[in-house]
Amino acid sequence: MTLSSPEAPTAAEARPVRPGVTELRLAAFATHRRVRLPLGPFTLVTGPSGSGKTAVLRAYEALARLGAGAGLPEVFPDPVTCVPERSRPDAQHRRGFRIGCTVDGPEGPVRLDVAVQAEPELRIVGERLSAGGLTLLETALRDPGRRSVQAAWHTGGASAVTRVPLPDDRLGTALLPLRVAGRTAGECQVLAAAEQMVLALRSVYVCDPSPDAMRAPVPLGSGRLLRGCDNLAEVLWRTRSECGHRYAQLVAAVRAGCAGTVADVLAEVLGDGTVRALLDRTDGVRTPLELLGDGELRYLALALVLLTGPGVLEVDPAGEVPAAFQSLTVLADGLDRGLDARQTGELVRLAARMCERGHIRLMGAVSDRANAFGTAGATVVDLTT
Repeated sequence: MTLSSPEAPTAAEARPVRPGVTELRLAAFATHRRVRLPLGPFTLVTGPSGSGKTAVLRAYEALARLGAGAGLPEVFPDPVTCVPERSRPDAQHRRGFRIGCTVDGPEGPVRLDVAVQAEPELRIVGERLSAGGLTLLETALRDPGRRSVQAAWHTGGASAVTRVPLPDDRLGTALLPLRVAGRTAGECQVLAAAEQMVLALRSVYVCDPSPDAMRAPVPLGSGRLLRGCDNLAEVLWRTRSECGHRYAQLVAAVRAGCAGTVADVLAEVLGDGTVRALLDRTDGVRTPLELLGDGELRYLALALVLLTGPGVLEVDPAGEVPAAFQSLTVLADGLDRGLDARQTGELVRLAARMCERGHIRLMGAVSDRANAFGTAGATVVDLTT
């Protein structure tokens, strides 16, 4: 009897089912120039104060919001802060910035690059969507007097491209599904690439737990965790009965990261209709969350985010796409802020486990390089090099 080796997967079979951002490009953004950052399912950005960690996450968030259809003024309320400090205006007194990313998925790697003018007025002046060396969409500002850009997308039919004006305050890639008919193979390729890009970008949850806001009882509401985790008690009250296995994992994580004995994490509705959270210390002793330290509260909130997923977080996943083909990306600036070494170690190990499963991705900035290097499963971006 002879044993044959299993056949190697084809290129199509090896592609990720869930689209994800694999590279972030800051051609000219804030403190960064000509920077290419590789990203994985679990990415830790490290570097000293002033190295631009916050700017990296800010650029990712901006692309995510543009991909979800937000307008430029909403995404960049103070666009001049995104312009590199030593950037000089051109003859028309224009200054701006450029960012981009690559998304890998069923369609293969798809690139998006965006040029934004910040002065004298905010507008997108150039955009390129490409895949496999082929430009699928390209926009350019032809007439500064008009609030539009000239867009051309790949057709592959009788005419090589289709040209139409698009608004200069929105990402053209996000508008393509409404503009491209998909009559030719070329247009279908454009649509597939644009949809992959938008799907990877739009499901992003920016998490920055604010301990001071998490201590007070909160009214019952939607049960979706806010960006600052202000309504942590309400979300704990909701999730306790939804998935016993995952809630048990949360209790175990809190037990590992909080001081003293932790038998359970509870939430109770008070007489005025608000809900507060407590740690069950056993023997009838319960500690309200308002008595916990800042580090413990941030640790608890971040562990909850990693263990609950998009159904509980305040994000807008693509309802038209099955959950099996989506992944949520969590952006956490100051991931280790206020945490001691033990808490940080527990949190990054939990993140590695959850990201390995594929339903969640995490990009977090840490100030201590020791918290990044040596973390199994993490892609480390060191801004000191």
